[in-house]
This record gives sequence, structure tokens and C-alpha cells, in this order.
Amino acid sequence: MSNDNKQAGKGGKNRRKSRELALKGVYRKFLNDLPVSQLERDLKDDEDYARADEEYFHQLLRGVTEHIPELDDRLTQFVDRGIPELSPIEHAILCIAAYELIYDPSIPYRVAINEGVELAKRFGGTDGHKYVNGVLDKLAAEARPAEFARSSR
Repeated sequence: MSNDNKQAGKGGKNRRKSRELALKGVYRKFLNDLPVSQLERDLKDDEDYARADEEYFHQLLRGVTEHIPELDDRLTQFVDRGIPELSPIEHAILCIAAYELIYDPSIPYRVAINEGVELAKRFGGTDGHKYVNGVLDKLAAEARPAEFARSSR
């Protein structure tokens, strides 16, 4: 198991919970255009907040919301419809994983893709995880060509 998902003991903090919280925040941002500070305050009341890696949650939520236009530009070439036609939940999942792929090279690309797929399985529509996987795989090849090429051998 990678350190990315390991829990630090009983009730430990983990990044998967951070991604789930960020997903809830980005989704709400898409629906209601709330300021990030409001999203962060609201999500502190979420039952998963205490189990999440708080620092990573804030980094992810702020980073994704700050870069939505750039993330959408990068994703546009790999989706089969316009960004506004994506379901808000799949759009949010794609943005979170794309942010990790593009802006956080400390996260291995396979982890970023897998975490996006897992979010889609849990929160997305039926078979949405397959769509998310296909889009993220193409983005990973473009965003991290050297890492992608090394693992394809």
C-alpha cells in the first residue's frame, strides 16, 4: 500500500478522505459558486474531516478552485463533450485528479488516476469511473510523458 493512502494508526489522517472532502467542496463550488473560505468552513463540519489530512485537503481545494480555467483547458482535449455538458460530479473528479497530475509531481500519476477512479466509483454515475479513467489516462500521457513512458515499458 502506498504512503498516499496509509492511515497513521487508528483514526489516522489520510489523503483519500482529503480528496473526498475536496470533491464535496469543488462540487459545491460548481453548483453555488461559493468562496473557498466558505467551503472550507462548511466542510469542517463534515464527519470525515477529522479523518482527513487537513493540510492536504486545503491544498487540494484551494489549488483546484484557483486553477479551474487551466484545468478545464487541459481536460477539453480529452473529453468527448463540452466541459459544461459533464456532470458536475465527474467534472469535479476530473479537476481534482488533473490538478494532481499537472501541479503535484510528488503524487505518482498512477495514484492520481486510481484515486480519481475510486472517487468516480463511490460518487459518480454508473460506469462513470470508466470515463474518468480514460480521460485521466490520456491526460497523464500528455502531462507526465517521461513518467508515463517509463511505466509503459
